[in-house]
Amino acid sequence: MIPVFRGCFPFGSDLSVSALRSRLFSSSKLLILASATMMSGLVPSTAFAQKTVAAKPPVSPEMLAVHSKAQRPVATTPATTPATTSVAATSPGFNSEQGFGGTARLSPGPGCNLFPAPASTGAAVGLSYFGPPPSTVNPSLVGPVQLLNSGKVDALNGTITLPLYKGTVKGKTVWYILTDVSDQGIANELGLNFSAKLGFAENAARTGTLDANGNIVFDAGTVDFSPQRNIVPGPAGQEFPPKSFAPGEIGDKNYSPFVTITNAGNVVYNAPMIAYNVDASEIDFPNGNVDYSKVHDAVAAIDTVNMTVTLNLVNGFSFGRPVWYISMDSSIPLAAAIEHNTYAPLMASLLLGHDDSAFSPIERIFIATNGPEAGSCNNPLRQGLSADLADGFRPNNVLGGIPTIALDYSPAWDANLYEWTQDAINNGYRGQLREEFQILTFVQDGLLTGPAGAPFGSSGFSINCPIVQRLD
Repeated sequence: MIPVFRGCFPFGSDLSVSALRSRLFSSSKLLILASATMMSGLVPSTAFAQKTVAAKPPVSPEMLAVHSKAQRPVATTPATTPATTSVAATSPGFNSEQGFGGTARLSPGPGCNLFPAPASTGAAVGLSYFGPPPSTVNPSLVGPVQLLNSGKVDALNGTITLPLYKGTVKGKTVWYILTDVSDQGIANELGLNFSAKLGFAENAARTGTLDANGNIVFDAGTVDFSPQRNIVPGPAGQEFPPKSFAPGEIGDKNYSPFVTITNAGNVVYNAPMIAYNVDASEIDFPNGNVDYSKVHDAVAAIDTVNMTVTLNLVNGFSFGRPVWYISMDSSIPLAAAIEHNTYAPLMASLLLGHDDSAFSPIERIFIATNGPEAGSCNNPLRQGLSADLADGFRPNNVLGGIPTIALDYSPAWDANLYEWTQDAINNGYRGQLREEFQILTFVQDGLLTGPAGAPFGSSGFSINCPIVQRLD
């Protein structure tokens, strides 16, 4: 039986709970989980009150020394290229598989591979005659810039290899990574992204302490990686919203990737979980061929001997520039199913719809529902959720501010879904959008609306997507 959506869009308070339950999970155990945790992520974001957080001074040198214990050597790319998940155009089951789906660098065609051509293309001399890109002098200028510097980016395969951490929660093992932190000094020390806005995400963060080895002892929050991810697209040309869905990894009500370190200055880290309650031997896949019933779907390879994890990267844009990021968690199950990431219920406590206002913890991400999809990856204008659900490659979303471009970066992205109007489509105006203010202008001009003609704005859910690299 295909569930029926109430209202104009399958997010928010108008969602039919009974229909949601029937398509979220097949097992009674997960139905109980859904009934206990789903509604906190589906009611309008204004129902949550963001507690006022005073601006925090930088941590002291003594406190910085405590955090520096978490530093690991910069991870190196595995000698053997990991076997990443690929999508076969002829396979009807790609959206029912766990794993990453279509990869950023190995994807066919200009609609799915955004890696820039070398400067020597079309020139009369080879690339060696060109000087270094301007970004080597000033990272805000044109040229590639790695932003998450704790790991090694593999530009050939579109992956990043990061240090793997081993902590605990209630005495059980937690395998996690570190990507962002709310303190600039610690970010510099550990090679992480600095996000001032993370300091205002404490009401959606777990708490934890740093032990003597620099590992986190989490107070609560676990993830079940064993469920089978499944998503059934809608009819051709209208694949979004899907007919049914189920995320492949599900956090309990206390799980969020964000954690406040209570014994070290209340600094907030982005520490997404990679695996839970498994021994090292159970998740040691240094050459790929990963068991996704035990680890995060973004994992391309994991090495528990050298303590590294290789993650697949996602294509996107920020103010017209192609970027790579990793997609780790979402605050509602539907987004987690589409994103191949973890459903993190505690993220629903983030205050949404207040981008860049005082004490805002979020930055906006703009997601097309009905962008161009004909021709799949061969279409250079390809974009949107229907395209994603049709061919299994990512939707080429538009991110707001990232480091080197703006000061307002946050890995907690407030999803703003938009839809091309039928008039815009009929007039041939629909195309690929790459920049925030271009989208906002098209909304103002009446070319874009919210889904199904609803007012444009926050869609009531968030995604944890740490930025990794700016491609030009």
